[in-house]
Amino acid sequence: MRVIGIDPGLRRMGWGIVDVAGSKLSHVANGTCESAGEDLAYRLSSLFDQLRAVFTEFTPETAAVEKTFVNKDGAGTLKLGQARGIAMLVPAQAGLVVAEYAPNSVKKVVVGVGHADKQQVEHMVRMQMPGIKINGPDASDALAIALCHAHHARFAGRLEAALAKAEA
Repeated sequence: MRVIGIDPGLRRMGWGIVDVAGSKLSHVANGTCESAGEDLAYRLSSLFDQLRAVFTEFTPETAAVEKTFVNKDGAGTLKLGQARGIAMLVPAQAGLVVAEYAPNSVKKVVVGVGHADKQQVEHMVRMQMPGIKINGPDASDALAIALCHAHHARFAGRLEAALAKAEA
C-alpha cells in the first residue's frame, strides 16, 4: 500500500510518501509544494498543480491530511482552510478516500506524546526510516501524517481480518 501524507499550508504544503508491506515501512519520497505572490487564487492554483504532479508521479493508493486547528487569527485560519481544501481535492480527484488526523493524534502515534515539538517529530520519523533526506519541516510533518495513517490502516486491516475469521 502506498500512503501519502499531506501537511496543508498556503505558502508551503508538505507531502511525504511511504510504502507499507505488512509491518515493513519504506520511504518513497517527500517534498514541499511552494506558492509565491500575494494573489490567493494564483497561490491555490499553484499548490493544486504541484500536488497533482506528485500524484501523477508517485500514484499513492491512500491519503491522509492533517486537520486544521483554529487559532486566534481568523483570516489566517480561513486561508489555511482553503489550502487544506486543495490538499483534500487532489486525492479525491484521484479516487482516494482521504483520512484526516488531528495534529496531536499524529504526534501521539509517531512520537508517543501528543504535544511533541517539530524536532521530536522529525527525530522519530528519521528513526523509523533511517538514512532518508527530509525536504524541510513541512515534509517531515507530512511523513509523520503518512506514518500515522499507515499505522491506523494496518490496525484496521488486522481488525477486519479478525472479524472475518470470527464470522467463519
